[in-house]
Amino acid sequence: MHEWVVGGAVIESSVLGRVGPAPDDGLLLVQNLRRGGLVDWTPPGGVIDHGESVIGGLTREVEEETGLTVLTWSGPLYEIVAVAPGLGWTLRVEVHRAVEVSGCIRTGDDPDGIVVGADVVPLTQCEERLGAAHPWVREPLMDWVADRWAGTRVYRYHVEGSDPANLRVSRGPGAAR
Repeated sequence: MHEWVVGGAVIESSVLGRVGPAPDDGLLLVQNLRRGGLVDWTPPGGVIDHGESVIGGLTREVEEETGLTVLTWSGPLYEIVAVAPGLGWTLRVEVHRAVEVSGCIRTGDDPDGIVVGADVVPLTQCEERLGAAHPWVREPLMDWVADRWAGTRVYRYHVEGSDPANLRVSRGPGAAR
């Protein structure tokens, strides 16, 4: 089994200086171009390289994908564990909230060539924009948007199948909610 460690970022519009009707009225999401031409939206973040800390790797990933430098983080807000025996992998994701950022949003510098766009999405539109994302990406983020809890929650998923186009995903034991 291959084990992936990923860092995910929650970057609110208020941190970006884009305050609308409410202080936290939007989230920064990135548009990803996947294999086979599929497109989805997710929070910024990515795989943590061997020897990197989660925060160090997450800071690097956010800068590569969005041009923003996160100066201060809080969290983790939640952790995701997804196990896909048929695909031969286990995924562990730590999601942190950006508290202070510098720079301007820009795309085109992603060395992986996956991120092709970025947008500050109003909270009322996040669930729709995240519609093509995997449940382990969409569900915890939308739970946090609705509840804004203190501490860290853990979400567990079991992924059945070996064909990425026909996976069955279920919440595992001990999952938040």
